[in-house]
Amino acid sequence: MSIGGYIFYFILLLIIPLWAQFKLKRTYGKYSKIRSTSGQTGAQVARIILDANGLQNVKVIESRGMLSDHYNPVTKTVALSSHNYNDASIAGTAVAAHEVGHAIQDAEDYSFLRLRHRLVPIVNISSNMSWVFIMIGFFSAWSGALLIGIVLLAAGVVFQLITLPVEFNASSRAMDQLLSHNIIRNEEERHAKKVLSAAAMTYVAATAVAVLELGRLILIYTSMNRS
Repeated sequence: MSIGGYIFYFILLLIIPLWAQFKLKRTYGKYSKIRSTSGQTGAQVARIILDANGLQNVKVIESRGMLSDHYNPVTKTVALSSHNYNDASIAGTAVAAHEVGHAIQDAEDYSFLRLRHRLVPIVNISSNMSWVFIMIGFFSAWSGALLIGIVLLAAGVVFQLITLPVEFNASSRAMDQLLSHNIIRNEEERHAKKVLSAAAMTYVAATAVAVLELGRLILIYTSMNRS
């Protein structure tokens, strides 16, 4: 690859996640200012859906930091950032329902979610070690070390790929729950979908970057062996 090609490649790696983050912040910022017709806060929405699905054991808590919303399968808690927890907005409603979607996945033993959880300790180790071997391979021209790094990095890519169906499924469940319990109405459905789609794009972007980088390293490894 030429120097110009490398520059274009790394600019692309930079632009993809930045674009996804920009789209999320813009979409979330817009719909976090629009009050939901139900008048229910994110915490109330989460509690309604959890109780309706027999998940009274799952707690809804407030977390610090913007868009720090998540579901913890170990502690069985849905954590919502302060704005989503306390305010009654379209964005907060969509995000709360999405995180509850993960809780429902957990309760139903959703296969992709279970697999992702099992991969977490492996990926935590492989992600940190992969670049050590990759750098050794680069500086020493030892293709064996580079191959080890690629294999370790591939575990992280597999994790990213598995995350996609988990997130899309949680969003699908969220919309079903919001509609079936009459939490959103009319135009709110389209707005909630926009929020969830923007959030999903951050995962798609991260996966795309990971796949591109893995592909680049595989090409480098192939070239080293040919040499």
